[in-house]
Amino acid sequence: MKIAEIKEDSRKVTVTAKVSKISEPKNVNTSRGESRVAEATIEDETGSIILNLWNEQIDMVKEGDTIEVVNGYVNTYRGVKRLNVGRYGELHVKEE
Repeated sequence: MKIAEIKEDSRKVTVTAKVSKISEPKNVNTSRGESRVAEATIEDETGSIILNLWNEQIDMVKEGDTIEVVNGYVNTYRGVKRLNVGRYGELHVKEE
């Protein structure tokens, strides 16, 4: 799937893209306790989208990496589409 094909509320999203930017992690309180979250901007030749990175995912990924999200889902937060790995998804860093 290409980023331009990702729609709001999409499920079972599998996409390969390059990480162009990662925000500083923030500590947030969730129903499961305190967690760290960061926003990564990922892009392919068709567009870009924000990928939410949680806890250990933040340490897996760095700017310039090519990643694959398998079985992710999309939600909208503050009017912006965001891709999430979620409980049933996977995040892989591709070897160059």
